[in-house]
Amino acid sequence: MIPTFIVLAFVLAVVLSALRVLREYQRGVVFQLGRFWKVKGPGLVLVIPVIQQMVRVDLRTLVFDVPSQDVISRDNVSIKVNAVIYFRVIDPQKAIINVEDFFAATSQLAQTTLRSVLGQHELDEMLTSRDKLNADIQNILDAQTDAWGIKVANVEIKHIDLDESMIRAIAKQAEAERERRAKIIHAEGEMQAADKLVEAARKLAAQPQAIQLRYLQTLVEVAGDKSSTIVFPLPIDLIKPLLGKE
Repeated sequence: MIPTFIVLAFVLAVVLSALRVLREYQRGVVFQLGRFWKVKGPGLVLVIPVIQQMVRVDLRTLVFDVPSQDVISRDNVSIKVNAVIYFRVIDPQKAIINVEDFFAATSQLAQTTLRSVLGQHELDEMLTSRDKLNADIQNILDAQTDAWGIKVANVEIKHIDLDESMIRAIAKQAEAERERRAKIIHAEGEMQAADKLVEAARKLAAQPQAIQLRYLQTLVEVAGDKSSTIVFPLPIDLIKPLLGKE
């Protein structure tokens, strides 16, 4: 006959083995005789040995660093792009039943989606419109992983690597753009200065005395120069009064 303490020890061991403790960010997907039963947790959970099995699922946000992907842009530029993706499980049942490994599936889908989306845009868009590209990739991933119980929270493109020849070409393009803007600004300045000169000429023409005063002011400015010889024209308007007296 089996001693009582052995029986009690066996029962206690079975009970202890049936107990599971799930943390606040964990859930347990319980299968009973191979069929889905329910999602349990957090806290103390009882799992009947042999009859029931439980798979733990972490509900915290997971971070996946997408390796560098070779991408050919729409304008036929070869680049390397890597990104980081933040996602989490929102439906433990789907994450365990509908896909074998939700983390691996999401990571592989992220790599293919990154290449597909970026390949539809030109290089300039990738460099200047990252926020829009991030949103496009996130929306596509979120729609496709919904059946797996996954929510893609954010996608960020980290680096876009170019070869040396393309970097030099972009630098030349930027320099040409700066020169073009400088010429436009200079031309606009010349145009504004010409408009002001035309306006000043009209005002001086309307008042002949103003022309004489301006002429005298110019003489004062020239006289202050260090040159020893000064040659200046004598406006006929200044000597007209003298000629009239004769």
